[in-house]
Amino acid sequence: MSQVYTGIDLGTNSIKIVVAEKHHDDYHVLASVSEKSNGIKNGQIEDTKLAVLCVKKAIKKANEMLGIKITKVIAAVPPTSCHMDIVVGAIQLNHEKITGEDVSHVLEDAIQGQIPEEQELITAVPISFRVDEKENIMDPKGMNGETLETKVVISTLAKEPLYRILEVLKLSGVEVVDLAFTSTGDYYAVKSKKLDSVVGAVINIGEHTTNVSVFNKGIQIKNALIPVGSNHVDRDISYIFKVDHTTARNLKEKFAVSLSSYADNNDVFDIITKNKEEKEISQVGVSKVVEARLKEILKLAKNEIKNLTKREIRYIIITGGLSELAGFQYLVEEEFGIQAKVCNIMTIGIRHNQYSSALGVVKYFDDKLSLRGKEYPMLLEEDYNRLLTTGQKINNNENIISKVFGHFFDN
Repeated sequence: MSQVYTGIDLGTNSIKIVVAEKHHDDYHVLASVSEKSNGIKNGQIEDTKLAVLCVKKAIKKANEMLGIKITKVIAAVPPTSCHMDIVVGAIQLNHEKITGEDVSHVLEDAIQGQIPEEQELITAVPISFRVDEKENIMDPKGMNGETLETKVVISTLAKEPLYRILEVLKLSGVEVVDLAFTSTGDYYAVKSKKLDSVVGAVINIGEHTTNVSVFNKGIQIKNALIPVGSNHVDRDISYIFKVDHTTARNLKEKFAVSLSSYADNNDVFDIITKNKEEKEISQVGVSKVVEARLKEILKLAKNEIKNLTKREIRYIIITGGLSELAGFQYLVEEEFGIQAKVCNIMTIGIRHNQYSSALGVVKYFDDKLSLRGKEYPMLLEEDYNRLLTTGQKINNNENIISKVFGHFFDN
């Protein structure tokens, strides 16, 4: 059984789009796009017109790759100033076996009346279910009982910044069928049974900020934002070596390594300074600048994790484009120990950590549908058939693309 989903992440530095097909338990990327963004800062829309132009360019590229038009997306939104709470719900059952519809109804009961007027619901993730006297059930579908109860973590976000993101996507010609935090996407990009059983943290080093999230058994329970990110590394290089921002970024991405002890002092890069002077920069020199800032970011993140929870942290995963720098894993282990790992996306077609949020919200959405016993075709049948003729990887063992049903809003 195959299904095709599209995730989109509106970042400060770039717009990321991932179109993936799920066949059984495997995800195959059909298209991935990273387009330079403007009008967006720290995940917030600062200039709607500029942001729309960038999103349209990214969508156009994805459309050209696929040979069809993307019209529906799952949007990754930043968890900046998000609020989390635990709520409970219960319903009476009047039939033999619990269905996905019953799961949706008990979640709705838990959410009812719990969302502040100035906030909007982003996610509602069940901690567990209870069927009569049977507790700690993760998926009650198919069980028999008279009462179904649940305990749920709900996450909300202020309406104004969220609605600006939704406006940009609407003006760009796509419908948002569901939302999830970028941090939720980051977790789902690497989600496993092992991680789902313990407490851990996910760190995403963004353009201007670093997001730190704590997860308990796969559910986000805490979040914090550090006002330092990848752009600060660029600024350090620019200031120390007196080069423009573009040159500084190129030095960071294409020349520097995370640990200066692994750099080659004989490896040099020719630059022209802001004063129009020709100069040679050694890999050791630029790597020392990069290393100093990276260590600061990781130390700040480490302190933030301690502030967020007193529980034992069993894993730490670091993602974001900056985590792709050569030798970054060694620096991470130096600061956190061997339990910390750089995100390693194994999905063919997007072997780069900048796509972790966009890919992860796709997996989150599919998991959400599965618990509710639902399907949501994001492509019309004619578009699905067109994909089959373009040579894209689609497993057509069973075509479940059917008539699109209404707007999905079972959070």
